[in-house]
Amino acid sequence: MLILRGPTKIDLIFPEQPHRHEPPWEPTPGNLPAIDAHFWDWVLWLGAKEVAGEQDLIGSELQKLFQHLLAPLGVRDRPASLAAAVARYRDARSRAEQRLAVQVPRELETEVASALAL
Repeated sequence: MLILRGPTKIDLIFPEQPHRHEPPWEPTPGNLPAIDAHFWDWVLWLGAKEVAGEQDLIGSELQKLFQHLLAPLGVRDRPASLAAAVARYRDARSRAEQRLAVQVPRELETEVASALAL
């Protein structure tokens, strides 16, 4: 997965390689930027689903987002909306940056948040 300015998302899909479901992230200094990229990729995808009015899908995906990214970062409750997920993530990421002594670049966040007006 790659997100370019605009934002433009590029997914490389290899159909002969089955996708394995991955466990929730465990934040470390080495993977916090990867968690951030995964979060903003998911938000961009969910933003497109929100525009299309796919509320049932958004609800189930917010649950997965909570389990895989937000809860491991210390968020206690599943967000009820995409905007709430972004707000909770930003707070949790800031706490994780302090705790893990790492700074995550904000360029990807800027691109996605501005495109979705978050």
